[in-house]
Amino acid sequence: MPLIQVRKRLLTIETIHHEGGPVSAVPLHMAAAMAVVRNPYAGRYEPDLLPFMAELRSLGREMAEELVGALGQDRVEAYGKAAIVGVNGELEHGAVWHEAGGWAMRSVLGEPKAIVPAAKAVAQAGYRLMVPLHHIHAAYVRSHFNSMEVGVQDAPRPDEIVYALVMADGGRIHERLGGLREDQIKVHDGQR
Repeated sequence: MPLIQVRKRLLTIETIHHEGGPVSAVPLHMAAAMAVVRNPYAGRYEPDLLPFMAELRSLGREMAEELVGALGQDRVEAYGKAAIVGVNGELEHGAVWHEAGGWAMRSVLGEPKAIVPAAKAVAQAGYRLMVPLHHIHAAYVRSHFNSMEVGVQDAPRPDEIVYALVMADGGRIHERLGGLREDQIKVHDGQR
């Protein structure tokens, strides 16, 4: 039996025109792809999670491609990932998404250098989690520090996990707090 069994998938897109100031000439689009997956290790300790992590790569790639399709290949500027583990699981079952989800987004986006920020929790169905985002090429581009709320009304059930990938096509609407600017990225090492 395969380790990955998906109950359902969701795609959420937000279009933000303003945050109380003037309407932006170009709205910000933020999108989240989510998958509700059966947790093959719910209720027991599994010492070797690497096969599960490796198998999740294909799901991560599908989700990343879905997000790129929604936003446009050359438009994605920010990303993040998250996992919500049902209460019969453990936090490490969500942590497998660090490699699987992060690898998938980097692969689909042409190998950007910045680390993919993440959030994870063990929680009941309907739990909402704020996913941190930052610039795909340089983690310290302050205008792109953002977050998007993800969650599924009926998930995760106790023996499930919700995996999420988030992408955005720009920084915050009305950003004006200085710091490293997108047009100042030079080092391309993901840190500056």
